[in-house]
Amino acid sequence: MEYWSILLSLVIGYFGIEYLFRKFNVFKRHGVIHKPPLMIFEAIRRTIFPKLSFADSIVETYNLYPDAKYFGFYGITIPFLLIRDPEIIKSVLVKDFDSFPNRRGFGDLNNPLLGKNLFSLHGEKWRNVRTLLSPSFTSSKMKMMFTLMSECAADFAKFLSALPADESEIDTKDAFSKFTNDVIATCAFGIKIDSMKDPTNKFYVNGKEAANFLSGSRAWKFILLRSFPTLGRLLNVKIIDDNVTSFFKDVIGNTIATRDAEHITRPDMLQLMMDIRGKDACRELDIDDMVAQAFVFFFGGFDTSSTAMCFAAHEIAVNPEVQARLQQEIDKVLEESNGEVSYEAINHMEYLDAVISETLRMYPPVIFVERTCEKTYELPPALPNEKPFTVKKGMVFWMPVFAIHRDKKYYDDPDKFSPERFLNNKSYNNSSCYLPFGLGPRMCIANRFALLEVKVLLFHLLARCELKPSAQTTFPMQFGKGLAMKPKSGFWLSVQPRKNIYITR
Repeated sequence: MEYWSILLSLVIGYFGIEYLFRKFNVFKRHGVIHKPPLMIFEAIRRTIFPKLSFADSIVETYNLYPDAKYFGFYGITIPFLLIRDPEIIKSVLVKDFDSFPNRRGFGDLNNPLLGKNLFSLHGEKWRNVRTLLSPSFTSSKMKMMFTLMSECAADFAKFLSALPADESEIDTKDAFSKFTNDVIATCAFGIKIDSMKDPTNKFYVNGKEAANFLSGSRAWKFILLRSFPTLGRLLNVKIIDDNVTSFFKDVIGNTIATRDAEHITRPDMLQLMMDIRGKDACRELDIDDMVAQAFVFFFGGFDTSSTAMCFAAHEIAVNPEVQARLQQEIDKVLEESNGEVSYEAINHMEYLDAVISETLRMYPPVIFVERTCEKTYELPPALPNEKPFTVKKGMVFWMPVFAIHRDKKYYDDPDKFSPERFLNNKSYNNSSCYLPFGLGPRMCIANRFALLEVKVLLFHLLARCELKPSAQTTFPMQFGKGLAMKPKSGFWLSVQPRKNIYITR
């Protein structure tokens, strides 16, 4: 028995070493410029105990070969192609989408919240769900949700403007997460919550628990599931705890049951999923599918939107001339609308739009966009006088959004916050050099919702309050180590009531 165990171990070890050698030799074999691989344990160590923030490390890698259209690099167990050339990026994301329709997703197939949502779905299933959910985010639906958002934002701004002077220094990530929690609760689930006054409500507590998977031990689980998905499934590793999954499943189930029993119809994503029941077997979703879609909408609105608000507030606070100009625009709209801002008015605010666009350039919601090659694909030479590279199915492509947004080739003085670059300049829209929500058929489905949510929050907040740096504000900006993009000392600002405000209600 011992003899056979030793022999089996040797065979497994031999094929394992051969597999890794072939996998980590792919770029050298094909003559593709690449960053040499690290030993697997060193790669794991650097991932778990990084020297730089993830965003800064991507920029460092991006700048290794500034003249290359693309180059290879290695993750812990996976070879990647990092695409630097805007034309190739547009081909991958738009023109040749059929060759790159999927991303790897969250990697957590043990949890239906992450494994079955739109972000992680592949192929025809993704296409059917995307088609089903797209009507949730039309202009007409956004207009309906605008009133609900405005009510939440007005209550939120009133609360902050009334804070005592000794409580004016706040963690904006905590505060804005409560706001986005309340917006999602009312717009998607029909539940009225005020998380600033009641921070222990279950919706907020479980939402915060679910969204906080890029820090602490959960970051390690995320890395494990992305790098060793088979092992993660065998060990039943989960990023999100079962009690959080149960909470969201119960909320969705109860909401569906209530709407069915009381014949309630609302103009939201959940209603679209309910309405397809019994009409189209190919597109009909079971309860786990519905919960997964509702959750990813909640997660995107809760975390990425609140982070965008935090960075916008930070830049507004440390650039007082930007704040003054923005408040002038806000006051003008309030004066013209007699204190009742409309959906149309807020979407025609050019400077507010420019401030948010510049925030998303400097601090995009996702640091990179990922696609997996699904069929053989030929790339042009990475450098002059080199050969084209034929990519085989399974190769993972990274489009380094954060690094491209900070590239001097595409943006003058890219590390300076300058909303003026977006005024009267529509060339960035649908550009492969400006990718805050991705590009092509798989770009963020809820980008309109996210933009409106940020606009409404900043409008009401700056109508009543002044934002100023505090003693804990990270300035100049430095990112903390780890996967999540956040300031070294956190999101801290001083929020004070404005001396002169134009508010009629």
